[in-house]
Amino acid sequence: MISVVIPVFNEQDSLAILHDELARVAQSAGLHFEVLFVDDGSDDGSWEVIRSLAEKHHDVHGIRFRRNFGKAAALSAGFSAARGDIIITLDADLQDDPAEIPKFLAKLNEGYDVVSGWKETRLDPWHKTWPSWVFNGMVSWLTGVKLHDHNCGMKCYRAEIFREIRLYGELHRFIPVLAAARGFKVGELAINHRQRKFGYSKYGVRRFVKGFLDLLTVKFLTGFGQRPQHLLGSIGLFSFGIGMLGMLWLAVTWLVRLFDDRLFGPLHQRPALIYSAAAMLLGAQMVSIGFLAELITAYMSKEQESYSVKEKTGGPPHGAVERNASEPER
Repeated sequence: MISVVIPVFNEQDSLAILHDELARVAQSAGLHFEVLFVDDGSDDGSWEVIRSLAEKHHDVHGIRFRRNFGKAAALSAGFSAARGDIIITLDADLQDDPAEIPKFLAKLNEGYDVVSGWKETRLDPWHKTWPSWVFNGMVSWLTGVKLHDHNCGMKCYRAEIFREIRLYGELHRFIPVLAAARGFKVGELAINHRQRKFGYSKYGVRRFVKGFLDLLTVKFLTGFGQRPQHLLGSIGLFSFGIGMLGMLWLAVTWLVRLFDDRLFGPLHQRPALIYSAAAMLLGAQMVSIGFLAELITAYMSKEQESYSVKEKTGGPPHGAVERNASEPER
């Protein structure tokens, strides 16, 4: 079974049309869908439409939030409720074409764990496409996951991914990056992008500011999530070293001034003293924060393994007791 997770926010006019398109795709391709609409605090009657669809069709399910919690929360709720081995996400505004679903499944069968859609011909105004192009280039460069459109709402996943990835904030656009960091194989597929028929875009300029901050978070989590001291400590040692060099230089000039006070000014009047002391304090603080981060990481790592197992085979002989890894061989 394939689970189709659709976050909804004020999309009452498009939901019935979207379900009809999904039903036609399932029938023509011989697929079995369950459709999960997650109403993220809509106030336009979207929930009444979802409830009506669920009463008419046994494969439609709805989840309704008490208020708007954001797309990541809606997707996370849908992933938790999904029963399929494959999960497909798409937006409810009809710009994502359900007819592309068989292509996603074919791409997934090539050995991928995540397939991200790519709007090769994007029917959006320039003030949305140009910043998105810059943002996608920045994400690909910083994370090493080369995708044309990280923010595309239409993606296909193997359900096992969400046993290892937890979404919060607005990290939904970085699921391929988080999955790649766990060793899952990520690919992309050019898809048909359609004109918006109903409603309006829910994203504004603030999205790009939030997206950049989330990108920094993801870069830190994927690069140093299990070793925060490597980053914080390195910054701290560098800052502390610069401060120490400054202090040593000031000490040398102080000694020189004992013999000739015309060469250098009084020590307490030199800005280098303040800068060097500040650099040493900053370095000590960064190293201390790194130690605290390591303590938190060590505590939280009890709940999540630092590795990802793809498959297992064989095992110990019947009746045998596995030797503890820390026990020496005899």
